[in-house]
Order: sequence, then structure tokens, then C-alpha cells
Amino acid sequence: MPVHFETVNVSCIFQYPQNLMAATEQTFVDTPAWYVCIYTWHKPSQKQNQTKLIMGTQCRETLPPLQDLKVTIQNSCLVFPNQETAARRDSMFLSNIDQVLNFNVETVHFFASHADFPPQTVAEKTKDALGKILVSYDFLAGRLKLNAKTGRLEIDCNGAGAGFVVASSECTLDEIGDLVFPNAAFAKLVVNSLDSLEKDGKLLCIIQVTSFKCGGFAMGISTSHATFDGISFKTFLDNLAGLAGGKPLAVTPYNDRELLAARSPPRVTFPHPELVKLQTHLGQELSVPVFDATQEALDFKIFRLSSSNVSDIKEKAKTNPTSRISGFNAVTAHIWRCKALSHSQDPDRVSTILYAVNIRPRLIPPLPESYTGNAVLTAYANATGKELQEGPISKLVERVAEGSRRMTDEYARSAIDWGEIHKGIPHGDFLVSSWWKLGFDEVGYPWGCPKYSCPVVYHRKDILLLFPDIDDKNSVNVLVALPSKEMEKFEILFHKFLSA
Repeated sequence: MPVHFETVNVSCIFQYPQNLMAATEQTFVDTPAWYVCIYTWHKPSQKQNQTKLIMGTQCRETLPPLQDLKVTIQNSCLVFPNQETAARRDSMFLSNIDQVLNFNVETVHFFASHADFPPQTVAEKTKDALGKILVSYDFLAGRLKLNAKTGRLEIDCNGAGAGFVVASSECTLDEIGDLVFPNAAFAKLVVNSLDSLEKDGKLLCIIQVTSFKCGGFAMGISTSHATFDGISFKTFLDNLAGLAGGKPLAVTPYNDRELLAARSPPRVTFPHPELVKLQTHLGQELSVPVFDATQEALDFKIFRLSSSNVSDIKEKAKTNPTSRISGFNAVTAHIWRCKALSHSQDPDRVSTILYAVNIRPRLIPPLPESYTGNAVLTAYANATGKELQEGPISKLVERVAEGSRRMTDEYARSAIDWGEIHKGIPHGDFLVSSWWKLGFDEVGYPWGCPKYSCPVVYHRKDILLLFPDIDDKNSVNVLVALPSKEMEKFEILFHKFLSA
């Protein structure tokens, strides 16, 4: 089966503050404070979405998306819990996993027009639902603070409020173009700070509803990663949608983060090569970023693996007919060898890939499914250049699966305790961050499910992003950003290993 990929090339220059951290999970990654993008495009000769064959694979060329959505902020305000919380507390403990995720995550959720729910009505119902949900998610109305005695970050549950913004765009959804394409202009659909309203400190949650000329709209949500991981954020969205429709909470959130507190005394019972020591205390500015954060010109491409492509890789990875291969493990193994070998083909060089594992069901006893905090830890897999080049895909898939199996209750507790002692962060060659199966676009709001949901992304050569497809949930889009020569090698390897 042919593999589909975007032939759009983008040269990007980014600057990252030193205190931004890459995510330790498949779900969210850090968002840059600012960036400059220089777009260079293959101009299609006839239609906006023209298809042709390149190297035996199908390629879709796309006109450049709008770089200015012409967004105007209409009003902004603070929203407070609409009643006293059942158990008022002064502060919320943050686990060692939460501690290292002190940056904002921005997502955008696009909706088609709905006759019964014009954007103004959507904004009103969303604002009302936000006030209701802050009763159960009281920490979202709080502020991060550093406890001077413990040297740890915690959330001051002071009820200072969450942010709400109403905006409008002069564009239509059709004019925006392909929603799957990670357009830098989507950043205008999210507000991550409201300076005039942040007298008590930086807001932990801001929701922006932006109307389009066609009657469609977007919901942009900015939250501190210290508050949610991808799984708990999906639960938050389900609850928000239910409350907007006049229903009770779909799931009662479990807010006690001390379930993931380090043991006393800490006991590190495993080596943790996937982590590296910090040079400063948690909550303070890092002396070095987690990954390479230097300015660099990068080419950018999206490679689309159809559901048939994914199935083909899974079949090749089977060592016997009854083997069960996950789509994530298969896709991760495939792009691992492409990424590593595009950088170096030294047969003796060891490549380390990082990805996330949900530890909720792996702990003894398991965490509540409604646990609101970050309950993912970084798994890793190693392989030499020779193994990546010559080895069967089954061996690489098994290495990825082995990294997940390694995450037992004791290993997870050991990693948390390691963080208590060393204040560490993830360490490897690159990270695979997956939004593929989170299901944000399956959330049922009164006005329907989103047409598409995506993060506001950036381009970094040390992070590969997996996105769902807008039409086929079993297909996956792989976002790759690399220096030009490495991108050429990656593309050749991508097709070579896919057709092998």
C-alpha cells in the first residue's frame, strides 16, 4: 500500500527559554515562548490538493495554510468556582512527575457550525460549564507557588480563578485549509496568559472560544502541564462537555497527588539511564534544556501512514501468527530506525529512544482511572546502528515493547524515588510524543464532536509527533522536523523500510 505524506517543506528557526522542558510522555510536549517560521512550499500546478506518485508512493501537495487568521479578542475575564468546594484546602501536593512539567500545553478543538448552537451560545455555555467544573477541579483556579520550606512546587488552591476569552476571526474554516497541518497560526486561537488579570500569579487554565465567519468555531485551551497528563485532560474534557449540556460530571476526578509521592526513605532499586540529574532544584530555572534547544534551520514534513501501512508493519513484526503487536509499537519502531540512521549510520553507535507509559494500571494497587495528575513515566529502548539498519523490524518492535514491560510497580516507584533524590529529567536521543489515540476528537459536546483536535505545535528535531488522521482513526500522521540533509535521508529510509 502507498504511504501518504505532505511534501510541504518548512524552514523554521526557534528560540526556547532554558526553563522549558520536553514532555516525559506520549501526550504533551513543551510549547515555545516564541518562534519564527520561514515557509517554503512546493507550488501545486493545478488544484489545491493535487496527488502524484513519487518514489512509488502517493504524495499530496498542499497550498500554504493561512499564516494570519485575523483573530480579534472581544473580551476576557476570570471565572471562579460557582460554589465553595466540598473540602477547601490551602495547597495541593505535586508529585515528582508533576514537578518537572512546569510549562503550558495548548490545544485547539475545531467545530463545524451548528444551527442550534451559534458561537455566542457556545461561549456562554462553555463559560458557565467552566465555573461549574472548577468546583471539582479546584486546583485549576489556583496558582503555582514554590514552597520555601520544602523547595517544591505546589498549587495554592486560593480560588483566584481561571481565564476565559471570547474572540472572532475574519476567516472561515474552509479558508484555514487542512486542519491536520500543524499551522503555527493556530497559536492565535489560544491564550496562555492574561497579564492584566494575573495579579495573583500565572493562570493554570485559560479557555478561548473563537468564532469564524462561517459559523464554525474553535475552542483553544491552555493548561499547565503540572495539572494534567493527556489521559486526565481527556477526562476533564468529557466532564466539561457534560456540564455544558446540563449533565452531571461523567467521572468524579481523583485529586490526591500523594498517591505518587516518593517513598520515605526513597529507594532506588533500578538503574535509570532514561533520566539525567538536574543542576538546579525543581521549580527553579534549568541550567540546560532537556533536549538540544539551539536555533537551527529545519525542514518540516508530515508523513501519513494509512491504516493499511500500519497493518503491514504490524504483520512484518510478528514472530508467529498469534503475536499481538500494538500500532504504537510498530509505528515507533519504524520511525526510530529512520530518525536514528538519518543522523548517523555508525554501526556501533547506540541510539536511545524515549516514549511514555501510562502507569495507572501498572501500580499495586492501581491508581484510580480518574486520577487527575501526571501518571506517565518515560520508557526507553536501545539499539545499535547495525541493529537498526540490518535487524528485522520484529526485533525493534520487541525492544519498544520491552521498554513498556519494564515499567512495573517497583520500577515506577524507583523512578519516582530517583527523582526525589536527584531532581532529574528525561534523557535520550529523541522523544516520540503521541496524540494518536487520546480521543480528544471523540468528546461529545452539546454541539457535537470536534472536526479535529490538535496541539499548537512547533518543530524540533529531537521530538517526533504522532497525530491522528482527520478521516481514518487508524491512520497516523508523523510530524518530522530535521536539517535538510537529514530529512533527505529520513525520507529515503522511510520508504525503503516500508517497502522492504
